[in-house]
Amino acid sequence: MRSLPWSWYADPALERVERDRIFRRVWHYIGRTEQVAATGSYVAADAGGVPVLVTRDRAERLHAFVNVCRHRGSVLVDDGEGRRETLQCRYHCWTYDLDGSLRAAPRADRELAVQRSELGLVPIAVDAWGPFLFVNADPDAPPLDEALGAVPSRLADAGVDVDALRFHRRAEYSLAANWKIACENYLECYHCAGAHPAFSAVVDVRPESYTLDANGSTASQLGPLRADVNSGGRIAAGHFHFVWPNLKLNVFPGHANLSIGPVLPAGPEASRGFLDYFFAADADEAWIAELLAFDDQVGAEDRRLVESVQRGVRSGAVADGPLLEESEQLIAWFQERVAAALA
Repeated sequence: MRSLPWSWYADPALERVERDRIFRRVWHYIGRTEQVAATGSYVAADAGGVPVLVTRDRAERLHAFVNVCRHRGSVLVDDGEGRRETLQCRYHCWTYDLDGSLRAAPRADRELAVQRSELGLVPIAVDAWGPFLFVNADPDAPPLDEALGAVPSRLADAGVDVDALRFHRRAEYSLAANWKIACENYLECYHCAGAHPAFSAVVDVRPESYTLDANGSTASQLGPLRADVNSGGRIAAGHFHFVWPNLKLNVFPGHANLSIGPVLPAGPEASRGFLDYFFAADADEAWIAELLAFDDQVGAEDRRLVESVQRGVRSGAVADGPLLEESEQLIAWFQERVAAALA
């Protein structure tokens, strides 16, 4: 098997195509259902290049919209969360209700031929899995549960009750590497024994123990605890799940824990992302601190790797590379989906 052309990881022309053909057609994790639990609450975020807004209206109904004023295209609400009675554009003061309908527009009755009812915010799909909030700007989007596949049931079978988890913190990051390189690094543990000594001392990364599989729009890696390690909790293996095209879900062995977040393009040779960390309500703070420090270390090690790859592929001196049929099978799965989307 051969990889995608390495030029695809540094080509500025591909970024816009990927936004249109990949990121605008998928479900994006943007935050937590608790952020929009109260009447008047909202959360605004970026969903793969589309500014989005989720609101809870006065009738306690949940809505999601493209976060763009219908008049001149200004973003209505800056990224973040809060509570509002209405949504007002700072440019020309067009005002929308929390259900997206246009409430007022200065001088519109005198000068605008279009009916106000035709100028509400553009709606998009919104759904949730447990405490996790998702949106999709594609009007023909498949259901969220179809995109998630077997991931929720696999985590439940592993002893992770997502509804019982409590949000702890969000960690944001940026990388000097194309988003595809970051995703591909996540999709294999061929590098783990050499690059992640602390991780490999806890999780058995030998190929006969570390299992890989892809099904539909998800890819999963399961790594059991090493025989000489006691995690002190009921979760006996590491679960590392990927939802096409860019969502990572991590569960480490030990007590109930989960981190979830996307990798997003920030230019042809840059990416950004975040991880939201969740733990059991009664989790020991010292154990949480230890796990977060452990994960930060693994992340720092991966940063060096993916940024080194970016420096190599940008040179254009080598066209592509081979993929190992077993150890890198999930990279092959990912690259096949990328190639199909861009064909």
